[in-house]
Amino acid sequence: MTARLYHVPLSPFCRKVRLSLAEKKIEVELVEERYWEKDPDFLRRNPAAKVPVLKFDGRMMSESSAICEYIEEVCPEPPLMPRSAENRYEVRRLVSWFDDKFHNEVTSKLLYERVNKKVMKLGFPDSRNVKDGAKAIKYHLDYLAWLLEHRRWLAGETMTLADFAAAAHLSSLDYISDVDWNRSDIVKDWYAKIKSRPAFRSILADQVSGFPPPAHYSNLDF
Repeated sequence: MTARLYHVPLSPFCRKVRLSLAEKKIEVELVEERYWEKDPDFLRRNPAAKVPVLKFDGRMMSESSAICEYIEEVCPEPPLMPRSAENRYEVRRLVSWFDDKFHNEVTSKLLYERVNKKVMKLGFPDSRNVKDGAKAIKYHLDYLAWLLEHRRWLAGETMTLADFAAAAHLSSLDYISDVDWNRSDIVKDWYAKIKSRPAFRSILADQVSGFPPPAHYSNLDF
């Protein structure tokens, strides 16, 4: 199977889909999409004017979580969702935590202010938002640490889509040096395990014009 993904390199939602595809060894053609320009061809693919959009299995699909669960249904190996309803609920809860709460409190206030505004020519970063995001990420890293003190992976004893959702957001922020990996050894060790997976290779190779990554970004022994 091959796929085509319309994406933005630092978008955590696109990265979550990319990680899912790579983990299941589905070949994908990456097409960078300047979705904010609302190109008519792109709007035909997704009238919501958002990425990711995945062309796969004869379908044009949008919304990252729906895409990831579709991939899971049609390509169940290796599994990224547990078997039991209770454990699947916990995965979905944590995916929602990162794509909703973490995104609103952290990603949108750090990544979007520092990078997206410049790329989209929307002016300068709002210093208040940056300050709020830098404060909020500490709380979220502590929550990750608490989860990992009780579990091998975020949602339980096996790696799941919840780990990819969290790593997608954190890797985007790590690209701009906004994650304090010294805050928790257990979180750093968890991220090192994720970062070392073959599925992460294309993520670590990302380059955004005007925003070079820090030296530690692609270093597996960061």
